[in-house]
Amino acid sequence: MQYEAVIGLEVHAQLSTDTKIFCSCSTQFGAEPNTHTCPVCTGMPGSLPVLNAKALQYAIKTGLAVNASIAPYSRFARKNYFYPDLPKNYQISQYELPICEGGFIEIKTDDSVKRINLTRIHLEEDAGKNIHEGSSPYSLVDFNRTGVPLMEIVSEPDIRTPREASAYMRKLRDILRYLEVCDGNMEQGSLRCDANVSVRPSGQKEFGVKVELKNMNSFRFVEKALEYEIGRQIKLLEEGGTIRQETRLFDASTGTTHSMRSKEQAHDYRYFPDPDLTPIITNQEMISEIQRQMPELPDAKYKRFIDLYGLPALDAEMLVEDKRLAEWYEEAVRAGGNPKAISNWIMGDLMRLLKEDNKTIDDCPIKPLHLVKMLSLIERGTISGKIAKTVFQEMFKTAKDAEVIVREKGLVQISDSSEIEKTVDEIVAANPKEVERYIKGEDKLFGFFAGQVMKATKGKANPQMVNELLKKKLIRS
Repeated sequence: MQYEAVIGLEVHAQLSTDTKIFCSCSTQFGAEPNTHTCPVCTGMPGSLPVLNAKALQYAIKTGLAVNASIAPYSRFARKNYFYPDLPKNYQISQYELPICEGGFIEIKTDDSVKRINLTRIHLEEDAGKNIHEGSSPYSLVDFNRTGVPLMEIVSEPDIRTPREASAYMRKLRDILRYLEVCDGNMEQGSLRCDANVSVRPSGQKEFGVKVELKNMNSFRFVEKALEYEIGRQIKLLEEGGTIRQETRLFDASTGTTHSMRSKEQAHDYRYFPDPDLTPIITNQEMISEIQRQMPELPDAKYKRFIDLYGLPALDAEMLVEDKRLAEWYEEAVRAGGNPKAISNWIMGDLMRLLKEDNKTIDDCPIKPLHLVKMLSLIERGTISGKIAKTVFQEMFKTAKDAEVIVREKGLVQISDSSEIEKTVDEIVAANPKEVERYIKGEDKLFGFFAGQVMKATKGKANPQMVNELLKKKLIRS
């Protein structure tokens, strides 16, 4: 029997506010444990929460970006459960009245664009962090993260493969980064994912029993966990077993999932409206003001890069994945650079050097104008394309202008025909056997002669002139 998977994702995005969602404690990552806390976020009796307006604005901004409906009336609820990292023994979240409903995100599959519909986007506070270290018989709790604002983005079960799930998460992260509402740093936990997955015989409309996979913080882990879990469920069904509705954890070291607990239902949390927080009332004026602040989003920028700059789809897709990289590219184009040439250098040498040095485009020593100036040297014939690679690497290393590097290192291209001709004559004369073989039809030897000339001139000879002179000399021979 053939099976298909049915997958829905719940993505938790930490909002990039300076303070927590209901108090003024800092959200800065990496502080000493339990230093960013106060009576409100640690649930002390008598303390009262106050909603962070910026968190609300960020949720509305995200809803607009994904075509969701913004609720005119929403409210917070208390989600009750008992765990050491939850000091109040309840989490303030939204339940029956979320801030955003509906919407969609479009992803690219192998041969088409697929729409993944959204159920809702709601606001909530994060829990703390349990720390289990070494062989200690004790667990520690850090409450710094308690009360950090989260936005939970819930998809419909429209995803069918682990690859689609990864593509959806990447697209969502790109949108959040463009909006500057979440930094998308998965290693620090700013973006985490829970997945609900079930399998069913192909063609069947009814869903199978779903299993929740909890707290995955990398695209690769999402794919690997789903691949394993889908395979586990299919194998269990084929052996005549039954799928249990439960929550499972993914073990990255073994590539397997294991049971964590039975899956809770909504009634297990005993939701009820939070009596300390007033309902949220939004109006069209507020929404319109946020709409005016919306940046150009990845899909629109992708289309514009193709239409305006004539870029291939692959180039445009890679450039718009990172908002800052796209801005760097456009700054170079506006400075007078050839759009495709700039894209080639970014996709090739620049990305390689950034990866090798573990840097982002924000840390890049080469400024857009530096690249444009180097391209100008190539166009004028001052340096060859081969020499340019050496120059570019030195620019990255020293942050110097291309003109300075070329002058200091004596890398000016040789375009004196008499000087190049002299070198060509010497190479031809030194290799009579290769000349004879070339004349007899071994055309591939032409590259050998060109390489020898470039080697003799330390790569400085004008390649076009070298080729033209070699053709003449080899025919005469």
